[in-house]
Amino acid sequence: MRVILCGYHWAGCKSLKLLLNERHEIFVYTHDSPYYIPSLKNMCINNNIGYTTANISDSKLPFIPDVICSIYYRNIIKKNIIDICNGRIFNLHPSLLPKYRGCSSLTWAMINGEKEAGFTYHYIDESCDTGNILLQKQIAIEEWDTQETLYNRVQFMALDYFNEVLGMVVSGIQGSPQTGESSYYKRGCPFNGEIDSSWDNSYIERFIRAMIYPPYPPAKYKKENVVSLLDYSKLTKKDN
Repeated sequence: MRVILCGYHWAGCKSLKLLLNERHEIFVYTHDSPYYIPSLKNMCINNNIGYTTANISDSKLPFIPDVICSIYYRNIIKKNIIDICNGRIFNLHPSLLPKYRGCSSLTWAMINGEKEAGFTYHYIDESCDTGNILLQKQIAIEEWDTQETLYNRVQFMALDYFNEVLGMVVSGIQGSPQTGESSYYKRGCPFNGEIDSSWDNSYIERFIRAMIYPPYPPAKYKKENVVSLLDYSKLTKKDN
């Protein structure tokens, strides 16, 4: 089968490994990675897989794919590409759609005090994260979770279903329309990573945990790093 993978981060690398195990013909669209993010580009080089860091929507595809997979790809995939594969194009989104469309889905779910998060495999259409749902699973947000642990737990679980979803798309399963209340968050660090002293302590504590994903910067209060509610308490005492 001819597959185009649009991917990034370790989830993109894991998806490529799953595709390689099935001996598909593969081409990859990805991004350059800083040292602390697993490089899908390097994985392609090491496995002699064709790749580019060009935006897929502005590119001439190397072949007409049977399916296109988007796993942590950071560019919007436009209608011209959707049409080329006759709509056989799907995305893995780290939320229980239609809630938390857009970016930083798990981070905002933690900040907002949700009890559950999860992932959704869905078809890509012309809008943002609005396509029919192929498969959706939920997971509890634990009181000890940081952004890092929640992201990894959700994505590890999600990739266990990658091949199943790939088969669903190829077989022509239409999926189910999204229903219920929707929400959307734009790209960018919530509140620019800054704690607001008007928030209550429970909100501040969740925000601190939701910012923890080394080596990205933690939450800050008056330009000081804050990695626990105790840190925040010590800093506020200095103000008094």
